[in-house]
Amino acid sequence: MVDIHSHILPGVDDGASSWAIAIDMVAAAAKDGIRHIVATPHSNAQFRYDRSAHAERLMELRKRVGVPMELSLGCDFHFSLENVQAALQDGKQFCIGSGPYLLVEFSDFGIPPNADTAMRALMRRGIVPIITHPERNLFLRSKVEMLYSMVEVGCLIQVTANSITGFWGKAARRTCLGLLKRGLVSSVATDAHDLTHRPPIMSAAREAIHSKFGKDIAEALCSTIPSAIVAGKPIPDIPSLVRRRETGAG
Repeated sequence: MVDIHSHILPGVDDGASSWAIAIDMVAAAAKDGIRHIVATPHSNAQFRYDRSAHAERLMELRKRVGVPMELSLGCDFHFSLENVQAALQDGKQFCIGSGPYLLVEFSDFGIPPNADTAMRALMRRGIVPIITHPERNLFLRSKVEMLYSMVEVGCLIQVTANSITGFWGKAARRTCLGLLKRGLVSSVATDAHDLTHRPPIMSAAREAIHSKFGKDIAEALCSTIPSAIVAGKPIPDIPSLVRRRETGAG
């Protein structure tokens, strides 16, 4: 499995609070069957995103971990005017690895009226937005049709592994299942912050998807598509996802 969204870098945001915890989180992920983790520190009003400093910290983490694990750098990019302007100037400072994919987090309190225009502007610069955990976003949960529109113009959607298994409540799980049923989800990720409440575990979600939607969907969302994302490659055609998107069938 490949995890494209996690907060494993220590001391840079509200994720891992120490090197020891970061190392243990990587070990827990490896034990769960994750082979590649993207470290995605926040870029928002609370946490400043410094790509070069984060890259140095990631190199140090690579040296310290004692298990086989590939590590990449990305960003948990809060959708704000300041961030969008910075990304339009230099999107690579926020994207996953050296590829075009950018994790985009919207506020729970609403989406600016210019969001569609801004997303299209990013895409014209070669950036592919990945909307993160919409099932946990109170506003997007009530405006699911906005997600349909975003997917239609080329955005991807990532849901959180433990939303599927119920950690974030019934409404989040129900939204996840609805998005999965319609083939709108491109990736599952942990959004891990620690070892206890928000651990780097994907296997339970993969098994839940396998049970409800089939092995090929589970493999696509937990491995095949995330692998393409971290490699910076085009998203592969997954026939079963395309059929779901076209028919909305469960």
